[in-house]
Amino acid sequence: MAAGAPAPALLPVDWPAPRRVRAFATLRSGAGRSRQPFDTFNLGNARGAAGDDPAAVAGNRAELVGHAGLPSAPWWLRQVHGTRVVLLDQARRVGDAAAELDALGTEPEGDAAVTARPGVVLAVLTADCLPVLLAAADGSRVAAAHAGWRGLAAGILERTVAAMGLPAAGLVAWLGPAAGPAAYEVGSDVRDAFTAHDPAAVQAFNPTRPGHWLVDLYALARARLRDAGLADAAIHGGGLCTISDPARFYSHRRDGRTGRMATLIHIA
Repeated sequence: MAAGAPAPALLPVDWPAPRRVRAFATLRSGAGRSRQPFDTFNLGNARGAAGDDPAAVAGNRAELVGHAGLPSAPWWLRQVHGTRVVLLDQARRVGDAAAELDALGTEPEGDAAVTARPGVVLAVLTADCLPVLLAAADGSRVAAAHAGWRGLAAGILERTVAAMGLPAAGLVAWLGPAAGPAAYEVGSDVRDAFTAHDPAAVQAFNPTRPGHWLVDLYALARARLRDAGLADAAIHGGGLCTISDPARFYSHRRDGRTGRMATLIHIA
């Protein structure tokens, strides 16, 4: 992101990453051209935001590069709620809206990406799922992960940490906007998926009605990152609820048909 105050459409990341690591999340407005119910800065692809005009999404993606002062076009992923981590070492060429339109649907499949190459911009898309950023303490490697409950339960964060190829104790993490613990109600399938892996995960579930619980995705993610070797003091963020903040965030749980925000990171 360019020096100075963040642009209105961007949310700065508050964490102690090295200066050469640049990271931010987008908000739903302040830029972009999408119309309701995707208004206005929808960056989701057709798979993740069915119904939005592909030309509008492509225009928003092209606008993001200049709006955020990015060194290259972001690498978008075809996210499938899995655990595949993509290693990227080549920057995408900056293009206009027409070039981004041509690129829609060609994104590599995966739910996380890692790079050690300066200028390569990583991005994940969310609208309730948890975006997680990771950076080496010396700024040599960065990662971005999409952690919906399925991917989180299956180990996407552990796999991302491992893919960085560095001692986990030397990493810092940031948990971005996601469905918050006071608003995200789930069923027994979600609870069982986590408690089968770790019985202590039950502490992240607060009962509401028979067979349903409010779940704290942030607490579950922190536990997984700690288990992967990160120090508790190195895990930041986790205080922004997408469901309860319609002015700033898209939320699939709240609205159903909606857009996607992006969480991005790169090495300068």
